Amino acid sequence: MVAKIEGKFDVNLSFKLTAKLGNNIAVDTPPKKTTNAKYGVYRLKHTGKSYKIYSSCTTSAKKTITSYSPYRVGWYLWES
Repeated sequence: MVAKIEGKFDVNLSFKLTAKLGNNIAVDTPPKKTTNAKYGVYRLKHTGKSYKIYSSCTTSAKKTITSYSPYRVGWYLWES
């Protein structure tokens, strides 16, 4: 949705998710292992090509673009 609005109106938009404190999580950790955890806002990385299409059906040079969008708020867990 953001990309469509940006393209249609030639503007740059941003949006955000906020992580709140005061939550908890419980996990079962196997013997001789350590469970690690991080809490925060996780994002997706998007890459694509940007170019203009002119009325003569020619295009400008293509540029690689990268954007990020909020994906979810929560825990990231791993064992070591």
